[in-house]
Amino acid sequence: MAPNPKVDRAKRFLGIDPDQKLDDSAYYDDGAYLEKEPSTKEAILSIIPTRKGTIAYLRELFPFVNWILHYNLTWLMGDIIAGVTVGFVVVPQGMAYAKLANLPPEFGLYTSFVGFILYWAFATSKDITIGTVAVMSTIVGTIIIDVRKEYPTLEPEVIARALALISGAILLFIGLIRFGWIVELIPLTAIGAFMTGSAISIAAGQVSTLLGITGINTREATYHVIINTLKALPRAKLDAAMGMTALFGLYFIRWFCNFMGKRYPSRQKTWFFISTLRMAFIVILYILVSWLVNRKVKKAADAKFRILGTVPSGFRHTGPPVVNSEVLEAVLPHVPLTVIVLLIEHIAISKSFGRVNNYIINPSQELVAIGFTNVFGPFLGGYPATGSFSRTAIKAKAGVRTPLAGVFTAVIVLLALYALTSVFFYIPNAGLAAIIIHAVGDLITPPREVYKYWQTSPLEVVIFFAGVFVSIFTSIENGIYTTVGASGFILIWRVAKSPGRFLGRVDIQHAPRDAAFVSSTLNPHAAGGEHHAAYLDVARNDLSNPQIPIKSPHPGVFVYKFAEGLNYINSARHLDTMTLHIFKHTRRTQLDKYAKIGDRPWNDPGPRRGQATDTEEILSRPTLRAVILDFSAVNNLDVTSAQALVDIKNQFNRYADPDVVEWHFAGVANRWTKRALVASGFGIDESVHGVARSERGEKGWQGPLIAVSEVDGSSSTDVTKTITGEETKTQTKDIEAVGGQVSPVASAKGGVVPVYGINRPYFHVDVETAVASVVRNLTRGGDDDLSN
Repeated sequence: MAPNPKVDRAKRFLGIDPDQKLDDSAYYDDGAYLEKEPSTKEAILSIIPTRKGTIAYLRELFPFVNWILHYNLTWLMGDIIAGVTVGFVVVPQGMAYAKLANLPPEFGLYTSFVGFILYWAFATSKDITIGTVAVMSTIVGTIIIDVRKEYPTLEPEVIARALALISGAILLFIGLIRFGWIVELIPLTAIGAFMTGSAISIAAGQVSTLLGITGINTREATYHVIINTLKALPRAKLDAAMGMTALFGLYFIRWFCNFMGKRYPSRQKTWFFISTLRMAFIVILYILVSWLVNRKVKKAADAKFRILGTVPSGFRHTGPPVVNSEVLEAVLPHVPLTVIVLLIEHIAISKSFGRVNNYIINPSQELVAIGFTNVFGPFLGGYPATGSFSRTAIKAKAGVRTPLAGVFTAVIVLLALYALTSVFFYIPNAGLAAIIIHAVGDLITPPREVYKYWQTSPLEVVIFFAGVFVSIFTSIENGIYTTVGASGFILIWRVAKSPGRFLGRVDIQHAPRDAAFVSSTLNPHAAGGEHHAAYLDVARNDLSNPQIPIKSPHPGVFVYKFAEGLNYINSARHLDTMTLHIFKHTRRTQLDKYAKIGDRPWNDPGPRRGQATDTEEILSRPTLRAVILDFSAVNNLDVTSAQALVDIKNQFNRYADPDVVEWHFAGVANRWTKRALVASGFGIDESVHGVARSERGEKGWQGPLIAVSEVDGSSSTDVTKTITGEETKTQTKDIEAVGGQVSPVASAKGGVVPVYGINRPYFHVDVETAVASVVRNLTRGGDDDLSN
């Protein structure tokens, strides 16, 4: 074909050869297994939706289709019991939490109803309950106060409904594009600190209501609230009698039911349901007490103690939420905090109960569920809703079978909205405060969990307490940002400072553990089993027994393992560590490379004037021959780290000149990582490029050692010595191997075939194969005096 002048000019101008291929399969006989590099087209096609993928996506959006057709009476009974049980809890809680949000109590019922009636269709968790929660309600209340300072004309419900709509739309979008993995960026310690700090703040803010003390700003920093409440204790009113006895009653009923459940295990279920209904019992009891005391009162303000007051029946605030430029300007600065809280509470709770009850949630689909709930909820008067820990625990223990149980809870809420609102008039505010304090107490991380954090990662305990203290001394919002920011910093710090390890060889045998208790030194003949090689950290940071000698894989050969991947953050640290260690334990190939003192570089000035070079010590070191990189922890390779590898390769080649340092890679599992290495000049047998197959055959060329495996399970082939560098033994003519180079005949007829493509001979299945290949190349290349 005649050359194309335009293509030639493009090559010269851009420095790119479009005809150059990463795949050098032309140099190998037909029939052998060859690896094909992933292409850009393949990457693009992998993200384009297919018909099958679209159907699967739609099925994921409505997971109820996977179980609704199997619904049966047993499931129905379990769902009714669980749903009704939760309903008796959610009604008083919903009204109490609405007060936390600085909204009328009916808004808590609206929010709860929407969450229960909608979640089941999108749910991947049977246990979770969406509705009002103490932490989110507190944050909404704080946001309402802050916004109304600058926009006093905006009504609280307008702010709350707009906040729910906007945050719900964001969560719905994140879920629809299947970016639910972002929730994994929030660690458990951050969640625990957030929950604990929030619970303490909420409980402290409710003490004044519990005691009937007025004039305390419960939206200040928690420590201010505690101090001001203690100062105002002499102003406590009759509400204190209602609140303190209600709080005592809640804890006493729970303790008594737990005690009786352990005392009489056969009736444990009965005692559980009694304990679950304790909030409903307390509310009914104190409604009766309040009615007896205030039965002649027509207005809530005239009551002997503070009561809830009029709760309108039905849905009185339906319609589209107000979202105009003024509302957007007022609400948008508070949306990030709202989204984070909705994420933290819901995903943490759903994942926790999924693990306990042996099922897996889909975080993206859960975001779709809470997103859709918060988008639709404001049209019925709802404010931001998410998963509730206490109600989810009750629902799980009540024996819920499917997400449909939420519908039965919604029926109870609907009944309360239309038939019981007149009764709610007499609910004491102190009783609702007792319910809130009792509920948030379960959110505090117990000391045993904190101690477990300490045993696992002491540094994260510091973050935990930092989040708690910041929440108490400033605000819950600052506590969230502190823990998430600090956890993100620690993650980046650990990746950037991830330790790499130089590995040495140890001969291993298997032995019964009991034999180690008889004598510290085992009889090697009694151990049994075959010898095999293992590679341990030469610095012994892996807690290996210091009595075991760790040997170098081969003079001048170094094995390095990346602990937590290789990327642009830590590549410089890893490669600097490699350079310093290798230069310390090797010598230049040409000791007299610099004839004059002035020719020596500044960083290698040699001995000082008048001092002799320690030639004997230098000659005792081997020259640098090969570097083996364990990529088993490396999933991807970016441009920065790839270029760093190229730079260190060139540096080592100058150091070993005129020799060329071999680079081998073990455990490269990602195709794109392998492509990046090949594009950077690694992994290809450069010594055979441009050499015809026939010429190599005439010279009896033998390629690098590769790992092979049986494909037909025949016992006639013994390939166990292939990875040790010894001659391959065969008992059949189907296998033609010389020093581990398997011919295409074996691949075509079965028997033994290469594990990886033979066009990538410097990528190995494990470190042992890589070491064997290096040793074979050095010993067969005439390198008999390996120390010189």
